[in-house]
Amino acid sequence: MKVRVHVMLKDGVLDPQGEAVKHALGTLGFAGVQGVRQGKVIELDLAATDRAAAEAEVKAMCEKLLANTVIEKYTVELMGETA
Repeated sequence: MKVRVHVMLKDGVLDPQGEAVKHALGTLGFAGVQGVRQGKVIELDLAATDRAAAEAEVKAMCEKLLANTVIEKYTVELMGETA
């Protein structure tokens, strides 16, 4: 099963990379950008075929390794069977 995890800083947490991107976009002439938040996307191919079990397993991965849950939030997207 293919799974996509989106990890972003929680609201209120300073995002220096996002600010750097915002500044760079302004320098390039994109003055209308009022804010940027940068995150990461992690794609996993799991052997699991049961959707509920796969989701539970990925949430455990996020809590233990993939996301720093003190400052980051995450969402899990089950994409279905791998080709």
